[in-house]
Amino acid sequence: MERWPWPSGGAWLLVAARALLQLLRSDLRLGRPLLAALALLAALDWLCQRLLPPPAALAVLAAAGWIALSRLARPQRLPVATRAVLITGCDSGFGKETAKKLDSMGFTVLATVLELNSPGAIELRTCCSPRLRLLQMDLTKPGDISRVLEFTKAHTTSTGHNEVVADAELSPVATFRSCMEVNFFGALELTKGLLPLLRSSRGRIVTVGSPAGDMPYPCLGAYGTSKAAVALLMDTFSCELLPWGVKVSIIQPGCFKTESVRNVGQWEKRKQLLLANLPQELLQAYGKDYIEHLHGQFLHSLRLAMSDLTPVVDAITDALLAARPRRRYYPGQGLGLMYFIHYYLPEGLRRRFLQAFFISHCLPRALQPGQPGTTPPQDAAQDPNLSPGPSPAVAR
Repeated sequence: MERWPWPSGGAWLLVAARALLQLLRSDLRLGRPLLAALALLAALDWLCQRLLPPPAALAVLAAAGWIALSRLARPQRLPVATRAVLITGCDSGFGKETAKKLDSMGFTVLATVLELNSPGAIELRTCCSPRLRLLQMDLTKPGDISRVLEFTKAHTTSTGHNEVVADAELSPVATFRSCMEVNFFGALELTKGLLPLLRSSRGRIVTVGSPAGDMPYPCLGAYGTSKAAVALLMDTFSCELLPWGVKVSIIQPGCFKTESVRNVGQWEKRKQLLLANLPQELLQAYGKDYIEHLHGQFLHSLRLAMSDLTPVVDAITDALLAARPRRRYYPGQGLGLMYFIHYYLPEGLRRRFLQAFFISHCLPRALQPGQPGTTPPQDAAQDPNLSPGPSPAVAR
């Protein structure tokens, strides 16, 4: 096959100069992704020389180079100077670490805590600059929210709240109300109060959600429901505030070892409180062993949580400073696979995956073989992920 003449050395020099200029403008970091992209472009160049005429080859290489550079380039950031940020839930976890990072970057940080003398508040007061202001606020108390709003207006989001890990039927209605008060109504009231400031300054709204609001995690019905509600609320704000230039982002992190996750004693107390207040009918139907099994599975899943909170803090920072922030951020390992399974695989496989990844149920006492008056339903009998339940000896 006759080959087309390839561009002369002068033409290649011009192409190389333009590529170098684009490389410098893109603010790329030298690392494995960049080296891999350059190797693939070199291989593509070799193929184009042999298979395509020069105009088509140049078009293909230019398109491939532009895609690679745009994917690898660090996003353009807005200046930090004179910017203020209000962060809720800074006693611990993502809120505390985000406050520390944004303070080190030069932000004026207004950090809300439940108690001004909590360990997290003392740590922030010790290690941060005088720009950081600590504000006491309980998201369930309108008076606290109003006071913080007034302070914010005069001087210029938390992993969430969860109390019980159990099936929705076993979770008290008060738990659902408590989660909604903190995770939804508290966020709603605070955001609405700040909207005049956000509209006038073309500000940002960044909320920490949870994958439990997108998919039915076992035993997180109350928490997941509140996170689903706040995610839909933020999507609504994103559409309605677009003409004002206000950008809204939601952070959907994987499982990280925040202070609440590491506090095993707290989860043990909540389990005992659940058992003590469970109606006798439900306790007879499910059995204490069932709840003990769920508790053990939950604690086991927490051991797999990531201790480094940097991916979440970096996502929040990008949502605040990127010229074009994403609507959704998914920091954490395995979330891409989890969402692919949730959206594209059959319902049975989705359920089994979540049970294997998080909590694998056993059969409630009333459905176990040999129990009088109840026959296990066909689906439960055929589900390989439902074990007959732990023996009393194992439960102890």
